[in-house]
Amino acid sequence: MKATFDGTWVRAGHEGRALYDQSGYGRPEKEGIRLAPEEALYLVHRGRLEVAGYSFDRLLAVCAERPEFMRSYLVYRDIRERGYVVQTGPHDFRVFRRGERPGTGQSQYLVRVISERDLIDFSGLLGEAAASLNLRKQHVLAVVDDENELTYYEVKMPTLPQVEKEEEEWNTRGELVGKYAIVHVPPSGSAVPGSYGMQLDPGRLVLAPLEILNLMRSGRLTLQRNGEPIDPERYYGMAHESDIEFPEKVAVYEDMRNRGFVPRTGYKFG
Repeated sequence: MKATFDGTWVRAGHEGRALYDQSGYGRPEKEGIRLAPEEALYLVHRGRLEVAGYSFDRLLAVCAERPEFMRSYLVYRDIRERGYVVQTGPHDFRVFRRGERPGTGQSQYLVRVISERDLIDFSGLLGEAAASLNLRKQHVLAVVDDENELTYYEVKMPTLPQVEKEEEEWNTRGELVGKYAIVHVPPSGSAVPGSYGMQLDPGRLVLAPLEILNLMRSGRLTLQRNGEPIDPERYYGMAHESDIEFPEKVAVYEDMRNRGFVPRTGYKFG
């Protein structure tokens, strides 16, 4: 099948309409169909399309002048090879349920393609995920690493329920050791109710930075170092110096605590 490339789109004549009707390639136009470069390149690769004046290598070289094109094409090819019909837009790709295509079914996934080295704008990510949810679609991140391996992540927006919690009034003292705090506990049990800390030995608990700040802000922990008292804001600044993500972690940790959950810190717990 013959086609032409105008530098932005690849267009096939009336005979190209079969590609859309049978397999969901391109978008119909009066004179045939309009293909995105990813679609056209894949069809050339499969031997189903010839673009006038362009071999596969030449077409790839021209399209790859757009920095993000290669990873976009790799994701498109992978999804097609998995047996899905995929079209460009509204994020990067929309993917139909297996066995369905434009005109006969609804798309199921909206896919955003990123590099593993991209900084994620979480406000933008949440906006796209919410838009996908409103459209009754599943939002997916297709992440391409430096070896061009692909990993897909489904983005969900769960709502954590409010859990009933028992309010306990108590106060304990802690000694700052590095960025942690040591709390002495009686042999009969923990001096820090609420599943805080890690048992260092029968007489001591170790509190992590997020736990320390939460307990200090709620008036349940008095912190000192070598006899010098440390207030919550000073400790916040100290912890922030060694962890640039500390403010975000604090916001999430305190929200979960306020909802009655017991979050644990560290990579082991997520």
